[in-house]
Amino acid sequence: MNQNYEPITICNVKRAIVLTFLGKAEIIYTQVGKRVQSVYKSFDCPSIVRLSLFVRVPYKKIILSRKNILRRDNHKCLYCGSTVNLTVDHVIPKSRGGEDSWENLVTACIKCNNKKGSRTPEEAKMVLKVTPKKPSHITFIKNFLGSIDDGWKPYLYM
Repeated sequence: MNQNYEPITICNVKRAIVLTFLGKAEIIYTQVGKRVQSVYKSFDCPSIVRLSLFVRVPYKKIILSRKNILRRDNHKCLYCGSTVNLTVDHVIPKSRGGEDSWENLVTACIKCNNKKGSRTPEEAKMVLKVTPKKPSHITFIKNFLGSIDDGWKPYLYM
């Protein structure tokens, strides 16, 4: 985390210990019951570290791609919840002026995509389970982690 408690990235335990040892970071949260042993010293295994100095991080732009749309939607069809045979669907069809944007592209299974065709969800009498929106880099940190440690939740805005 940055000095202002903003999540920046995920690093491995070795890097977190080195940053702490050099005085560049402080340990905020440790993994209960896990320790790292060196020849002369034993360290608590850090789970969250905060940098001592503020690092200006450029805006993290997330590229619009099929892979990132599937990640954002947790590899589930936003119409029926299926996890097999997934494609990307335009909410407002391209034939009607729909564009390639985070708000107009959703994950859909082939069955739902064919059922919807070149109609809007309302015309096809289909309901989106989640309104599509542009994700933040924190969304992808959450997806990368899989299961999230309870100690991380306050820092990931959960």
